[in-house]
Amino acid sequence: MKNKPTLELADAKKIAAAAEAEALKNNWAVSIAIVDDGGHLLHLQRLDGAAAVSAHIAPAKAHTSALGRRESKVYEDIINGGRYAFLTAPAVEGLLEGGVPIMKDGQCLGAVGVSGVKSSEDAQIARAGIAALGL
Repeated sequence: MKNKPTLELADAKKIAAAAEAEALKNNWAVSIAIVDDGGHLLHLQRLDGAAAVSAHIAPAKAHTSALGRRESKVYEDIINGGRYAFLTAPAVEGLLEGGVPIMKDGQCLGAVGVSGVKSSEDAQIARAGIAALGL
């Protein structure tokens, strides 16, 4: 049997604070979601001015990233490459860039999903949050 680290509330708070700081530094109104390795929501915040729909999209991006153990952009690229059948994959909703897995020693601990600005900027915010863990 293997041991695996898990995200704790303190970790989610640290990620959220760093992601929020990155968004505010750039004047980006976004929603930030943090999920565990099963895609279950641990933290959600919608910054002032963020569109209401972003609070639905950010958790979906995080969920997809955690379950797939890869950035949600991979799925966006698959679909943009013409493999439209992937849209029927079960339990996969956030098929846009902006979901980033939290990896440690080859294990997925969860993911961060961000929505509200350009997808590449969403991913930038997610990565800034994850970087705060110092993995």
